[in-house]
Amino acid sequence: MSTRASDRPAQGPRLSKADGSAIRVLVVDDEPTLADLLAMALRYEGWDVRTAGDGQKALTIAREFRPDAIVLDIMLPDIDGLQVLQRVRASGSETPVLFLTAKDSLDDRIAGLTAGGDDYVTKPFSLEEVVARLRGLIRRSTLSVAEANDPLIRIGDLTLDEDSYEVFRGGDQIELTATEFELLRFLMRNPRRVLSKAQILDRVWSYDFGGRSSVVEIYISYLRKKIDAGRTPMIHTVRGAGYMLKTAQ
Repeated sequence: MSTRASDRPAQGPRLSKADGSAIRVLVVDDEPTLADLLAMALRYEGWDVRTAGDGQKALTIAREFRPDAIVLDIMLPDIDGLQVLQRVRASGSETPVLFLTAKDSLDDRIAGLTAGGDDYVTKPFSLEEVVARLRGLIRRSTLSVAEANDPLIRIGDLTLDEDSYEVFRGGDQIELTATEFELLRFLMRNPRRVLSKAQILDRVWSYDFGGRSSVVEIYISYLRKKIDAGRTPMIHTVRGAGYMLKTAQ
């Protein structure tokens, strides 16, 4: 197994749900040793962890266990991870998903994100990296408590509610994933300010992507399709510098 088993996860403040109960994580990988290793690392965080070795079992456990996050290998023996995620999303679940993949091509990473995944790590990876990515996803999900005194952010006809995780433009509600929501929140908290890809990676993904800024481009594209489609654009590209959100003119 290529994953570095000797890396002990760096434990930060324990994360739990608002009611104090343990965060539930489903780990899906057909390598039993790797699945057990990941489960051990996540239980060290105080989380409730279940494992599955194939796609069908993963879907069954997901329905019963109702995980708060899923670690999902793309290559599985029956149906692949992309199909698993599509079925999870089709059921109405917006559970954050972290893809594991042995593939390192941009096309494969984009495929995972396009299918509805929120983040990815490529093998070999360290346990510390997986835990850090999951902690970031969970903080950005609806499990997180908004820190702002006023939960409403308004820019022109665009409104974001940090308490209810609802977004409206011109009175129309817009459905966003947890990562899309966090990206939009960062843009809206910095109106008319150019934000570089590096700044967005650091704030939204809370992890050093090692220069993989293509993920920012992908999610900006997702946001534009939902926020600006059929309307005067609010999200603008500043060539060579980054992105900016401003009131539609």
